Amino acid sequence: MKITRFLAIALMWTVLACTSDPTPPSVIVAYVAGWKKVEPKRIPAERITHINYAFAHVDSLGLIAPIQDRHKERDSLNLLALHALKSRNPDLKILVSIGGWTHSKGFSDAVLTEEGRKKLTQSGVDYLIKHKLDGLDFDWEYPALQGDNNPVRPEDRENFVLMLKSFREALDSLGEVNQTHYLTTIASGGFRRYLEVNNLAEAQKYLDFINIMAYDFYTAGDQTTGHHANLFPNGAKGRSASTAVEEHIEFGVPAEKLVLGIPFYGRMWEKVPSEENGIFQQGAFSKGLPYHQIYALGMNSKFQRFWDEKAQAPYLYSAQDSAWITYEDPESIAKKVEYIRQKGLKGAMFWELSEDNTWLLIKSLFENLNPGREFEVQAKPASGS
Repeated sequence: MKITRFLAIALMWTVLACTSDPTPPSVIVAYVAGWKKVEPKRIPAERITHINYAFAHVDSLGLIAPIQDRHKERDSLNLLALHALKSRNPDLKILVSIGGWTHSKGFSDAVLTEEGRKKLTQSGVDYLIKHKLDGLDFDWEYPALQGDNNPVRPEDRENFVLMLKSFREALDSLGEVNQTHYLTTIASGGFRRYLEVNNLAEAQKYLDFINIMAYDFYTAGDQTTGHHANLFPNGAKGRSASTAVEEHIEFGVPAEKLVLGIPFYGRMWEKVPSEENGIFQQGAFSKGLPYHQIYALGMNSKFQRFWDEKAQAPYLYSAQDSAWITYEDPESIAKKVEYIRQKGLKGAMFWELSEDNTWLLIKSLFENLNPGREFEVQAKPASGS
């Protein structure tokens, strides 16, 4: 009887282990634009886990530096302001993001040789120590692929991994001295070609996690309307956040190292006909819009909100103005968090904090990632000032 009871208990725990949810998401990564004034009172520090300060870049000497000389003082002041947030959230991690779309031109040259990688690594470690950072985020757009008129080489594939390995080893050595773990992360492209020309299966070994830029599926170059951050595929392009995640896993990145990127901005097209309420119709791209402006437009009686069930994404259309907008809202973010949980991902990232001064998006993100916890912070959104 004792043996039978023991086996029954063991079986029960086995069943519970097999049917329990994956490790719950643990990170909310907020990108903060360095060219804007950082206002701690506008940052919900208690409800995010990481801040990626954007951007530093790789300069002509192959060193990590502010994006312009005149930004040195601003960056120092901004980073001091961000560090002050730790009084409200001692566990908050602050990183600098290196690169970005317009500041990735120096990577390929800098990492071409072992000597260059050592030089770049030492520069990054010095930058981290100077600003008392918790880690470094690499936003090279893109290794082995043309970005914003950047130098690009086939060797970038291997050198990207070697660069990450060099930084990981250097930060591990520094961490042993300071008895801490310094983070290394990247922002990765949310499209298959990025994965095909790189080796993320090897790169991920040197990274704490990977922030997928799962947005900009339809953008300024498109003369047809379409979702720019839909969760599931719909439309001619077939791109989606879920596709980006599944392809990363296919190419060798563990799900538990993936952070799903969410845009806090949208995009507008004009001269859009009314068929299908403007979705997947010809139009003239107009502009990008922060969420708080889209929210205001949504309150305008000229615009009507629609929900694409297949894509799990909202959009706005104004028949009066022939204007169409793709964007995120609290409902679409809740759907993405459900997906994050189902896939066992590490959490969510968003670009960029100041794009939503209503805090409706980050509230939805936090409360859906943390069931039972309310979005209560000391700071106040701009609309509440």
